[in-house]
Amino acid sequence: MNKSINNILFWAPRILCIIFALFTAIFAIDVFNEDYSFWKTILAFVMHLIPSGIIVLVLIVSWRWDWIGGILFMAMPIFYIYWAWGRFPISVYLIMCLPMVLISILFFINWKIKIDLQNK
Repeated sequence: MNKSINNILFWAPRILCIIFALFTAIFAIDVFNEDYSFWKTILAFVMHLIPSGIIVLVLIVSWRWDWIGGILFMAMPIFYIYWAWGRFPISVYLIMCLPMVLISILFFINWKIKIDLQNK
């Protein structure tokens, strides 16, 4: 394959993952509209950042091992749907899960390309 396409396939899931982690972190800001004390606000803010932290941790592992990223980014939306089913409209599940599925597919494609290049 072309070197520039390989480069794009290497960086695409990583950049999309960073953007998705930032997107999920935006939801933590809503705690500042609540009428909590300072420490309760900080605690709520940190708790709301846990999903973003998990995404970043999975990205750190996936950076080295693409196949792990493929598996974990496919498992996370399945877990999310199982855990949150019935709480939100279907559009929320699509917005939260489709990016992770896309990231997973891109990690698997990158892993497959690496294996094919090593076998040449």
